Amino acid sequence: MNTTHYPSAHIFQSPETHTLSVVVDNEPGVLARVVGLFSGRGYNIESLTVSETEHEKHLSRITIVTTGTPMVIEQIKNQLDRLVPVHRVVDLTVSGKVLARELALIKVKGKGEARVEALRLGDAFRARVVDATTESFVFEITGKSDKIDEFVGLMGPLGLVEYSRTGVAAISRGPEAS
Repeated sequence: MNTTHYPSAHIFQSPETHTLSVVVDNEPGVLARVVGLFSGRGYNIESLTVSETEHEKHLSRITIVTTGTPMVIEQIKNQLDRLVPVHRVVDLTVSGKVLARELALIKVKGKGEARVEALRLGDAFRARVVDATTESFVFEITGKSDKIDEFVGLMGPLGLVEYSRTGVAAISRGPEAS
């Protein structure tokens, strides 16, 4: 008798990108524990932003962008929630009301037409020139990650030297806390 075993449906789930907001105690070693949870289980962090958000209560918000199947994302949230210094974990992607932005500084070198084109594109993308010399300038741009990716891609052939990005800062829309 030949029986075919079909794997359960969760094996065929596609990876999804999720933005997690993790409120933690602001104390030494907490970030290392959170990052260690990801590295120890082979989960990838695409973006990581940390800052103290409630000074009086000594709380920080860690914003993590990660990718995984829905099952893996659920495991990540559950494991984060079990860490002692973690107060709350919110999957902002699931709420559907997330406001996410990133900041980048982009250095471009160029003269003549390439310089003029880079400045024109900077204006079109609402990037501000925050430093300029006769041979180069630095743009500051904020927005969604894909907007910054597109701008960096356009600067490549025009003389992109280097760039630095902050990582995603995110919060839910509406009156409730995330």
